[in-house]
Amino acid sequence: MAEDVLIAIDRAERTFGGGKTLFGKKLPAVHAVQDVTIDVRKGETLGIVGESGCGKSTLARLLSGLDVPTGGKITFEGKDLAEEARKNPRALARQVQYVFQDPVSSLNPRKKIRTILEAPLIQLLKLNKAERAKRLEELMNAVNLAPEFLDRYPHEFSGGQAQRIGIARALAANPEVIVLDEPVSALDVSVQAQVLNILDDLKARFGLTYLFISHDLSVVESISDRVAVMYFGRIVELGMRDQVFSGALHPYTHLLLNSAPAPGRKAVSGGDREAELPDPYNPPPGCAFFARCQSGTEQCQRSVPPIDEAMGERGHKAACFHPMTKRTA
Repeated sequence: MAEDVLIAIDRAERTFGGGKTLFGKKLPAVHAVQDVTIDVRKGETLGIVGESGCGKSTLARLLSGLDVPTGGKITFEGKDLAEEARKNPRALARQVQYVFQDPVSSLNPRKKIRTILEAPLIQLLKLNKAERAKRLEELMNAVNLAPEFLDRYPHEFSGGQAQRIGIARALAANPEVIVLDEPVSALDVSVQAQVLNILDDLKARFGLTYLFISHDLSVVESISDRVAVMYFGRIVELGMRDQVFSGALHPYTHLLLNSAPAPGRKAVSGGDREAELPDPYNPPPGCAFFARCQSGTEQCQRSVPPIDEAMGERGHKAACFHPMTKRTA
């Protein structure tokens, strides 16, 4: 895996709401993404995992240029991503593409698959008719779909077939990065495996970089090189896949791992402490996970723990004053 940094995220934030009304009343604000710093390396698959509402999809939109940060900075190959999205959105779209969660609703029901796949070929690559025909054949072969499917409508496909079309649309512009936002969550388990195998093959064939957003730990474990765990808008743990899954440092990561259903094991929901996310309109002053943590202290209530690798292996970081390895040593 190449170590070159492709996307650098430096203390990125995204706040919704806030400001004041005409009468001077202060409006509440929600910090969907808070103080996120991470580098995405060229050629890797970075899995981003966490519960619903933790900020995964908002971060995905920031990384793809569909939204801009309200604080911090995101650079793509050294260029400010938000500035690129504003000045030259077509150029950015040729480099970064997006695969959506719902495969069927992400496709225009009024257009045939040929028209859907030709759109980026015309708008982004400016290909002529003969070049488009050749490229369409390549795309359909890449996702294991028959060429005759080009003249059908989205409603004529199963969920797995529709998602493969969504992947083909993302591939059409020859991007460097593909952001996959819960791409298999709406599919049956057997179909999930087919789509994941296709993604793995495409990554190797075209030298792609994936940002894989999911709440499904088994999916993230099977496809990711590195894993970032998010909670309440922040990254609370970051490391190589095996580091996170076999030696998790943050208690939230342990909770996620123990909550995943497995044959012969009873899943847990978080013990006797509160099992809900904090109120986004009234966030706690210290660690957001304190109310659910079995080992929180006054220090955790007072201040937000920084993310560092002091208690883990090289490259394995956690935002916790009392990481699990320290408590279990």
